[in-house]
Amino acid sequence: MRKKGSLLRELPILVVVALVVSLFIKTFAVQFFYIPSGSMENTLQIKDRVAVNKVPFISKNISRGDVVVFRDPDNWLPEIIDYDTNKYVAKAKSALVAVGVLPNPTKQYLVKRVVGVAGDHIVCCTKGGNLTINDVEVTEPYIYAGNKPSEMKFDVTVPEGKIWVMGDHRGASADSRYHQEDINKGFVPLSRVTGRVVAVIWPFKNITYVPKVDVLKK
Repeated sequence: MRKKGSLLRELPILVVVALVVSLFIKTFAVQFFYIPSGSMENTLQIKDRVAVNKVPFISKNISRGDVVVFRDPDNWLPEIIDYDTNKYVAKAKSALVAVGVLPNPTKQYLVKRVVGVAGDHIVCCTKGGNLTINDVEVTEPYIYAGNKPSEMKFDVTVPEGKIWVMGDHRGASADSRYHQEDINKGFVPLSRVTGRVVAVIWPFKNITYVPKVDVLKK
């Protein structure tokens, strides 16, 4: 039987090992994110927590139809100001950021669906109101009920090393369409992509797998 003193001596080591494993998983495999807005409804709901597979990012294998998390490409989001001056709370937050429980406030993230990858020509819209991708009119089953594919017309060709992203809730998503005047012309550099959303893990009632839906491959 293990002595109590021995267990107490081993506890700090176990804590350190757990933190190292957590950091390894966060860095190379899986990271968790909180969904703050309705721009991806009904695929993702406000306050959902999602698991993001980082392997597609590491292997540069981001595909059309993936739901991806990416760092703000060029001031798409307002600056976050943390007014908490309690040093103990600040240290606790820093520790939670380090292990991936909380997002890094200096690296703001968004979540959208990849509508186009390098070489894709995307146009909005046809007479029927749909997008065309590479001259093929597509039907997008994931779009929020009652939304049009886009209220804004556009005609873009995705350059190498970038993606074109749009929220599933088209009427509530300030996505690539609305940032065509920025440094990336609305495209998101692959270097900013953290990974692919694979599942909703919380709350319990929303737990589900999040599949890739490539509308050109039926």
